[in-house]
Amino acid sequence: MSWAAPPQQPAPGVQTVPYAYPAGGTAYTAVPVRQGFGQAYPTQSQYPYSAPANPSLSTSGMNCSSDRQSQQQKFDWPDSVRSYVQRSFQASNLDPSVTRPEMEAKLKETIRYTQDSGTMFTTDWDNLPLPQAMVKNERQQALMQSMALARESTAPAASSKKRKSLDLNGPEQTGGATVPWRSAKPLPLGDRINKLSMDAPLPARSKFQKNAEKRQRRGDGGYQSTYRSPSPAPSDGPIVGLNEALEKRYLRLTAAPKAADVRPERVLHQTLELLKKKWRKDGNYNYICDQFKSLRQDLTVQRIRNEFTVSVYEIHARIALEKGDLGEYNQCQTQLRALYKAGVKGNPVEFKAYRILYFIHTANRTALNDAIADLTKAEKDERAIKHALNVRSALALGNYHRFFQLYLDVPHMGAYLMDMFVKRERLAALASICKAFKPELKLRYITEELAFESDAEAAQFIMDCDGQDLLQEREEHIAFLSGKAGALFETAKTEAFRRVDLKGQI
Repeated sequence: MSWAAPPQQPAPGVQTVPYAYPAGGTAYTAVPVRQGFGQAYPTQSQYPYSAPANPSLSTSGMNCSSDRQSQQQKFDWPDSVRSYVQRSFQASNLDPSVTRPEMEAKLKETIRYTQDSGTMFTTDWDNLPLPQAMVKNERQQALMQSMALARESTAPAASSKKRKSLDLNGPEQTGGATVPWRSAKPLPLGDRINKLSMDAPLPARSKFQKNAEKRQRRGDGGYQSTYRSPSPAPSDGPIVGLNEALEKRYLRLTAAPKAADVRPERVLHQTLELLKKKWRKDGNYNYICDQFKSLRQDLTVQRIRNEFTVSVYEIHARIALEKGDLGEYNQCQTQLRALYKAGVKGNPVEFKAYRILYFIHTANRTALNDAIADLTKAEKDERAIKHALNVRSALALGNYHRFFQLYLDVPHMGAYLMDMFVKRERLAALASICKAFKPELKLRYITEELAFESDAEAAQFIMDCDGQDLLQEREEHIAFLSGKAGALFETAKTEAFRRVDLKGQI
């Protein structure tokens, strides 16, 4: 009888691997001798590793552990949180100034904050501000902080040094004021989240900035430094105006606009109606132009680009044309072109015709060809654009008879633009007439061909060009000595085409 225990049988499905000592039987690892300093030692694995014989057991264990982790990560959201998320994405609560990615990021941040702090079930989700309201509040706070830093950066160097020394004392010394985290009443959730994002420390000065400051001190004699810490950039989002005044003077912006100085869109609608009434009643262009520029500025800072914006620019452009203010007209025309290209409705046909006439006035042939190339076939059939193209064709062919017929029949307000270059075209026509008609012709012919209102106006035009000696009275008419006027009007024509007013060029 043998007292040895019977050999154990392996479990079904498990493969046995016999254990063997490493070949060689030595207790050290042989290392070859290095022949030179540039040769590296070859690496050799001293303790080889072999995969387990039965990988199915290890993989099954890993699956079990991953299932347990996924079960731990599941969280039962309260109904109030679900309704809060639904209210955030309702169409009535959406804000066009807040993008969807910004709103989703703020929503995730809010829910994660309550989950980490353990206040998800105690938070009043029904009265909590929506994420889009939180984003707008953050933008407003960032704007106010940047403006405050900008005001502080303009203070004298001595006060800035004192302010920095106070900052080094830490946030504990606040002049006796109660800090928010020590107040007895806790802050609301929305304010706490906003404060966490706003209290990030400003970036420290780099070594390059410190060296630049030292060099500046050496150049200034060591008395003061012109270095100013960089202020954070203002928020990219548009502001919403709070000013209720209908009239406001135009002031060029030198800093970020304040909501208290900007009028909202509903107030701007009332302002436009008031300006139209005052223009019809008083006709004070200086006042109207100043008010329209202020109105356009409020639209720009709030990024309002709709049909109301188009109507504001169109009305201002027409008034500027009536008064011959090409600078303001071109600013309006440039903005209108961008708005029409963006698909905002307005009167693009009318202002495309004005644009063609303007390029004829400035003799900008390249821009004129580009404007004509941008026209569609349907637009070329419109009366205003067809008239402008006929004007261009008549001048290109030298057909002054056809040109002055078109001058007497201009749609919309194109006559104000043609008035700006009709004088030089009359000089060109007179230079041609003096070559064709000799020795004289009736003044009445000049009046009819060059679209003067009367013979007196035609005679005054000739005398303004130092041609008073070219007019002689006959028994039945006044004669114009065209045979002697060729050189005079040729010189006047050359001078007129040499000087073109490009004020406010588009």
